[in-house]
Order: sequence, then C-alpha cells, then structure tokens
Amino acid sequence: MLSLDDTIAAIATPLGNGGVGIIKLSGPGALKIAQQIFKPKRGDLMLKPRYLHYGQIMRPASGELIDEALIAYMPAPHSYTAQDVVEIQAHGGTVALQEILQLTLSLGARSAEAGEMTMRAFINGRLDLTQAEAVLDVIEARTAASLRVATQQLGGSLSKKVSAARQQLVAILAYLEATIDFVEEDILLENIIPPLKGAVGEIETLAASAARGLIYRQGIQTAIVGKPNVGKSSLLNALLRGERAIVTHIPGTTRDTLEETANIGGVPLILVDTAGIRAQTDDAVEQIGIERSRAALSRADLALMVVDSSQPLTQGDWEIEKLLRQKPALLVLNKIDLPQAHPTPDDFLPGIPQIPMSALTGEGLETLEKIIIEQVTGGKVIASDVALVSNPRHQALINRAIDHTQMAIQAQVEGLSPDLVSIDLREAVDALGEITGETATEDLLDTIFSKFCIGK
Repeated sequence: MLSLDDTIAAIATPLGNGGVGIIKLSGPGALKIAQQIFKPKRGDLMLKPRYLHYGQIMRPASGELIDEALIAYMPAPHSYTAQDVVEIQAHGGTVALQEILQLTLSLGARSAEAGEMTMRAFINGRLDLTQAEAVLDVIEARTAASLRVATQQLGGSLSKKVSAARQQLVAILAYLEATIDFVEEDILLENIIPPLKGAVGEIETLAASAARGLIYRQGIQTAIVGKPNVGKSSLLNALLRGERAIVTHIPGTTRDTLEETANIGGVPLILVDTAGIRAQTDDAVEQIGIERSRAALSRADLALMVVDSSQPLTQGDWEIEKLLRQKPALLVLNKIDLPQAHPTPDDFLPGIPQIPMSALTGEGLETLEKIIIEQVTGGKVIASDVALVSNPRHQALINRAIDHTQMAIQAQVEGLSPDLVSIDLREAVDALGEITGETATEDLLDTIFSKFCIGK
C-alpha cells in the first residue's frame, strides 16, 4: 500500500499543446511547496482557500520565470483526496508543465502513481470503492447515456443499494452469531428465512440490471459482414454520419477490419467493418482480410449482415448465412434505391429481423437504429433513478452474494446448525463489502487503481 504521509504531484491533464494544463499536488506539504514556487501578482503568499490566485511560477533559487499561472488551494478535508490539495493551472504546453512538475518534485513532492489521487480519496473516506471506480467510468464514457450511468454511480446510487442489502445480511448474521456465542442465554428464536429472502430479492434486482449496465459501459461489439460490394462500408459511414471508410464500386475495396464507435440511442456500438467474405480469392492480402473478418465475426456480440437487395442471393450470401445461425444478427437489405430483385427467401436467416434500407440515401437508417436498440436493450430506456450495475467485477460479486445467501436459506430450511448457516451468510456479506471496499484486499485495490491515468 502506498504511503499517505508524503506529498504527491502529477500532471492531471493530457500531455500536448492546449490552452490550459493542470499540475495537482496532494499531501501535507502541498501548500508549502506551492508557496515556494508561486509569486502572486498582488497580495501575499498566504493563499486563500478555494480562491483562484493569479501570478507567476518561478524557481525559488534563481527567480527564473517558468510560466504565468492560476493557483487554487483546497485544505483538508474539503478536497478531492481529503488532504491538502493545490492545483496549478498553467499553459498547456508539454515543456512548461514538465518544468513545473519537476520543480515540485525537487522541493519534496513525489511523483504520483497511476490512480493514487483517487486511491487517497478512497482510503480517506472521501469515496467508497464503487464511486472511485466510477471516476474512471466518467473519464472513459463513450456516450451521454454511458456518462449518466457513471455519474449515478459516482453519486453513490449503487453504493446505497449494496450497503442497504449488506446491512440486512449483517443484522441476520449478528443474530446467528449471538445464538452461537450465547447458547445458554434465553435468546428469542426468530424465523430468519423471510428477511433472508427479502435481502436476496434486493440483490437479485441489482443483478438483473447488470446486462443493461454493462452495455452502456462497455458497448456492443458489432460486426458488419457480407459479400464484397454489398455496401458494408457505406453502412458504416451512414451509422457514423461521416465518411470514415473508403467506398468504391470495385469489389474488395476493404482489405482489413476497420473499427469505429457510433452512438446509437445512447449505446456505444463498436462497429467493425469487415472485408467482404468469399470462399476463394487469389489475392493473398484479401485472404488475410477475410480471415480477420471471420475472427471479428466470432468475437462480435451482434452481426449486421448486409445483402444487395437489387441482386438475387448467391452462394456467397448463403455461405455467410451459415456463419450467423448461432449468433444474434440483423439482416440489412441494402440498396433499396435500386430496382429490386426477388424477395429474400424465408429460410435465409429465419426469424431474424429484416431491415430494407439504402446506405446511400439514408432511407431506412432510423428504422435500423431503432431495431438495434430494441435488440440490445430490450426496448428499455435508462431511468435517472435506477442504479445500474455496469462493472463486471461488481456483477461477479453480486452473483456470489446471491449464491451464498440462497445456500444459507437452504441450510436454514434443512435445519442445519446456526454456525453452518452463518458460514454462507458471512461469504455473502464479504462479497457485498468487496464491492464498496469494506472488505477489499490490498491486492484488489492495487489492481483497480492501476487502471487509472497518472494524476487522477
């Protein structure tokens, strides 16, 4: 576990040219270091808390000017890390920020590890573990809906639900342990099955939200597949509302997979435009592209099969159809702006929604997007007051808590001793505590916070 007693510093904004760049310090020496390098334009060096002060960053020994800056001081415990925090807002050039950072390090600060600022916020009780993880989700949100799920979690919506269910189990566990430890006392016998079932019902409600929550957080891997020259790249461009893929009348223009993310009804749709799949080709490069297309299709959560509705189906279409029979898919009947061939046979991807459209004109595009959302989310719209489970770690722990609670119920029904019932109940309590961080191990914390960027 990293020390909390020293002062850490890091650049908190992406490196590169920009209008503003921020260096953040946290720890007991943050204010002292800031006072050594900052010369205010007016007033003294006693930085007033929670005010922006304008001045210059200078080398203490030589008085050399490094940059003009704004500086803010936030004393503990009313700061992000619940420690003394100083933020220096300088110009966003890489050299200037690195110079200021190195200056703070030379005066006693230590370079922050990845996620160490947020880890300090967690350890100091400023955030619980679900809120800390939500910080990263806010940063990495791909759509407005993804952001809303993350900000709900950052605000504690999931923590409250998990903590409430955990407290129900803790109360039952305390009763069981009392009957074990004070067996000679006259303890009133209680039927713990109804409260156990009530608690597991609350946890199952959270588990039921995981499918949608993970969709908003991670997105849906979607492979666009079909023969060469049926309009796959045109469909990609239509969904992205831009010209991302090269489109020509020459079959086989796309030689490799191309990945982009589209915001479809708030769901991040990770679109993979694949090379046209066909059985035989003498082009070695195209063959590699076809192999990658097959691999992308096997990994995809959803497939959009594109056929040219102005031409009869060929053996190539049927070969691809075979690859999709065990995978969620939609059939896109493209090129309806052209004279149409015979209707698609009923045994071609039977039971799969068919969407006539023109990727060229955009006709049918809104219908396709609507059907994609219906397929992905079941037509459910995310509500602002619903706590969604959007983290695979949380999902696994919730499922573990459900399993052990149900095992405790079964043990109680079978009349097993309280100490045996309490074993499973303790496992359920610990699983829920691991979500919020109450029973998290040091190794787990290191793994979680190592995913953060330096400075957050």
